[in-house]
Amino acid sequence: MTTPENADELGEEASVAYQSFLDMGDSKQRHLDQLKALSVKYEHGGAPSEQENAELARLLDIHNKNVIAFKTAMAAVTDEAQRRNLVALMS
Repeated sequence: MTTPENADELGEEASVAYQSFLDMGDSKQRHLDQLKALSVKYEHGGAPSEQENAELARLLDIHNKNVIAFKTAMAAVTDEAQRRNLVALMS
């Protein structure tokens, strides 16, 4: 089996895992972007509001759920060739 060039060439379980991988990366980036924005905003003093902290916590919760979903989806990829192809696509 050759290395796939896109997720359309993966099997069903590997495709689900790949989408979970993408979702996890997106949620990580959204959380880090918010964290950076707050860091810049309060660089010279002050502290985030309760609303800002709640939003940061919400984004982290979404990311944590995406990490669990990815771990679960990866465990479902039992075909070794599909797993290798998935890892290659994620790299």
